[in-house]
Amino acid sequence: MPLWRNGRRDRLKIGWRDPCQFESGQGHQSLIALQIAQLRSSLRAMIKPIFATAAALIALVSTPAAADSVRDKVKADLPELMAIYRDLHQHPELSFQEVRSAKIMADAARKAGFEVTEGVGKTGVVAVLKNGPGSGVLIRAGMDGLPVPEQTGLAYASNVRALSSAGVESGVMHACGHDTHMAGWIGAARALAASRDRWSGTLVMIGQPAEEINAGADAMLKDGLFTRFPKPDFALAFHDTADLPSGVIGVKPGFALANVDSVDITVKGLGGHGAYPHTTKDPIVLASAIVMRLQTLVSREASPFDPSVVTVGSFHGGAKHNIIPDEVKLQLTVRSYSDESRKLLLDGIKRIAAGEAQTAGVPADRMPVVTVDPNPGLATWNTPDFSERMATFFKGRFGAGRVAETPPSMAGEDFGAFARTDPDRIKTLIFWVGGRPQSVFDAAKREGKVLHGLHSPFWAPEADQVVATGAEALASAAVELMPKR
Repeated sequence: MPLWRNGRRDRLKIGWRDPCQFESGQGHQSLIALQIAQLRSSLRAMIKPIFATAAALIALVSTPAAADSVRDKVKADLPELMAIYRDLHQHPELSFQEVRSAKIMADAARKAGFEVTEGVGKTGVVAVLKNGPGSGVLIRAGMDGLPVPEQTGLAYASNVRALSSAGVESGVMHACGHDTHMAGWIGAARALAASRDRWSGTLVMIGQPAEEINAGADAMLKDGLFTRFPKPDFALAFHDTADLPSGVIGVKPGFALANVDSVDITVKGLGGHGAYPHTTKDPIVLASAIVMRLQTLVSREASPFDPSVVTVGSFHGGAKHNIIPDEVKLQLTVRSYSDESRKLLLDGIKRIAAGEAQTAGVPADRMPVVTVDPNPGLATWNTPDFSERMATFFKGRFGAGRVAETPPSMAGEDFGAFARTDPDRIKTLIFWVGGRPQSVFDAAKREGKVLHGLHSPFWAPEADQVVATGAEALASAAVELMPKR
């Protein structure tokens, strides 16, 4: 601020008085000294904000370089992460059999400096890194493969065969991309361990078993996940998707994945000769009536603003052309979002099965038996404000073109189980990472071709893009949520 304006002295508002009003001598000198002190104080007051602004600008300029420490670490580790990915892809393990996969994750976390506990929820891994006061962040990766014989033709394709818990032998494949989740998890763990000077808080990283059968999250919780280990304030995970271009992040605030219920219906009748149907209570006709009536649950009873699905995926009955069987077995998958919608559908299935049997004149002791799997996959709810915050953060880091808002999915996940334990405290987000090259989308559109997706024996994501993006997104989000004070 200038002290002279328009050829005259600018009297700053510091109690200035003209020294000529006083006599010369000691009083005059004291007044001059007082004015000099007041002027220094005023200048300091003016200069202080300038230095503060300069410091803020320096911090702003230096932030991108610092923020890139996560990206640089992931990039440097990517060749090794891809070797880990190929090894995991070639050696998939079914639900609750993930012994080898768990050891790979546990060893990687331990080497990075985490305190690691194995065998949580049967085959789960918990890795904790305490780094001062602050928030707690949980990062999860699924570990299990699927009973699918691989047909990708990859040089590192799986030839593994294994027995499921049901005693059925089949080929095993990472057809849902959990191999990319584990490799990305390891990349994030390494990046966060190497960036401890940039965050403060408690990091809990878990390798979860049995996601594919909706049992792993519950098993870990029952084994003391949030009593033996720190309970987080935030929970993060990513899942690969065939519906987004490679490296694109998808975020859906609110309901992201559905309730998944498996329902078995045993439809009982009175069997007999196919030539004398009037002497029977035909369970095939009855089961057919039940199947048709079930379609009205969604079209006539459920709200059109609360999406739901009831699909009959299996219908088995009879063994010979001219024999009416005693029973038919139906298998259903039921999808919903809200708890209210789930209850409406499950209650409706029981009511319709009993009602149709009564209409057909089936005896009371031959009523249909409806069994709901006791291990449902409950809907995954992404905390809306937290999801939007993270979407904004991802746009700032990766660019707006690499972040999209995705529609909710009727697929299932048990990741939501962690936040359900304390929804008022734990904010949660599972986001998608695209794994299909844009060129493949473009070619399919031109040719009218249907593309294979998750759970297909042909699903082979562009793994380096998924792993690199997933690892960086998880690690950078954790740093954002646990800032150094």
